[in-house]
Amino acid sequence: MESTRRPRLSPAIADLRRAVRGLLPDHGLVLVALSGGADSLALAAATAFEAPRAGLTAGAVIVDHGLQAGSAGVARTAADQAVALGLHPVLIETVRVTDAEGDGPEAAARTARYRALDDAAAATGAAAILLGHTLDDQAETVLLGLARGSGATSLQGMNSTSGLYRRPLLGIRRAQTRQACLDAGLTAWSDPQNFDPGYARVRARERVLPVLERELGPGIAQALARTADTLREDAEVLDAIVLGLVDGMRVPAESGAALSAAALAANPAAVLHRIIRLVAAEEFGVSLERSHTVAIARLVIDWHGQNALDLPGVRVERQGGTLIFSAPRPTHSKGLFLSHGTS
Repeated sequence: MESTRRPRLSPAIADLRRAVRGLLPDHGLVLVALSGGADSLALAAATAFEAPRAGLTAGAVIVDHGLQAGSAGVARTAADQAVALGLHPVLIETVRVTDAEGDGPEAAARTARYRALDDAAAATGAAAILLGHTLDDQAETVLLGLARGSGATSLQGMNSTSGLYRRPLLGIRRAQTRQACLDAGLTAWSDPQNFDPGYARVRARERVLPVLERELGPGIAQALARTADTLREDAEVLDAIVLGLVDGMRVPAESGAALSAAALAANPAAVLHRIIRLVAAEEFGVSLERSHTVAIARLVIDWHGQNALDLPGVRVERQGGTLIFSAPRPTHSKGLFLSHGTS
């Protein structure tokens, strides 16, 4: 059902609609991940307007993490707003957040949220889920990656399209989403966690970026987002080249992935490291830290009979002239290579 709201077409609303229009799927149902905050609410309003005009059905999914008092009421209010916008179906997914991996509450909540979104897409047959990440979120992601020293992969930020997920607002500022809500007469929820300095992202948003803007001049957020775009373009080309190299290095293996150590060693360090990261990601869905990547590289270029490396999510060992990536084995060791830190 198309929205019955007819807000005036302000510049902010027009920008949001244009951004959504450019990233809608070709057909089917599209779901908006709606929290009730300004970013996702403005996204929901723009999607409710654009989707029917593209021949699509648009709905919403609200994830209640249950981490704050009154979260069920916030979820219900967001669902009511989605219905008023004309979105259908509107789902509320209640999840239980448990930090079983020891990665912290933010990571645990994110894992639970994406699992709920995946389930909602499977249940409804949705062609895409739209997320409300903005240019400001992208800038914060790049800045935090830079602070961790985690390399170019982290500095690429978020992709506009990642499988089922699409992020139409990566070129839109957070101030524009707030203005679009005001112009449309929508009341956005303000999440108190967005102002909690206990979170690194909040400190980057509220303290670090304003200092950079003040001391270095305006446009820092846009510059960080451009950096992500540039690195992502480079990475796409380099990964395609590396994939071709990997195909020529593979040797038969009963399971996992096995590569010729001699073929690996013939590459410069930067290429070798990229091959290692790519194999771990493609075969096991693992994002390696630099310390892990360097340790694996030593099995190639500084081989003197080292033991296998039991890393988070993957086991890597050298057998003769072959480097083997396999599923991890249970272990109770607390050594360096059992860290669950993020990359």
